[in-house]
Amino acid sequence: MDPKTTALLLIEYQNDFVSEGGAQHAAVADVMAQTDMLANSRAVTQGARAAGASVLHAPIGFAEGYPEVPSEPYGILAAIVGAQAFRKGSWGAEIAPEMAPAVGDIVVEGKRGLDCFASTNLDFILRQRGVTDLAIAGFLTNCCVESTMRSAYERGFRVVTLTDCTATLSMAEQEAAITKNFPMFSRPLVHRQLLEELGDPAAVS
Repeated sequence: MDPKTTALLLIEYQNDFVSEGGAQHAAVADVMAQTDMLANSRAVTQGARAAGASVLHAPIGFAEGYPEVPSEPYGILAAIVGAQAFRKGSWGAEIAPEMAPAVGDIVVEGKRGLDCFASTNLDFILRQRGVTDLAIAGFLTNCCVESTMRSAYERGFRVVTLTDCTATLSMAEQEAAITKNFPMFSRPLVHRQLLEELGDPAAVS
């Protein structure tokens, strides 16, 4: 993989997921611990930056009262509203300090739903930068990560999903997504394999 045409997309590494006390942290904490996804995500982000790949952050955020969500939400959006998660301007909606954007990173604005492409200019950003290969990490494995993976695949990007840099509500759901669904629309890799393909010698050791 050529770092110049590769981007790493980091989905919803926000306090409400990542940090103790976050509105949705307890729901994902067990899988995060079992996969060591936060440490792996930090490592792949630092390695991707060092290799010269583009690094993009895709936080989600809703206005007070969730006017962007249907009046009678169901499914994952109902869970977000019920937990009062990802409210714009709140601590929970901030990108967690461990994954804070660095100089040169891009923060994608406007994510309101599951697919990172749907309500943002992500596609425009990637094509303007000449990106052909998109590696995806973040939350939830079988929700926003999977929705974005499918959309990227259909848009013609060469997609990588980072299996050890994702987390969801249970290991059963995690395993089902990465073993059954990811291979249909991406190349599932662990973070060290991506760094090795980007030419990072440390990834081999």
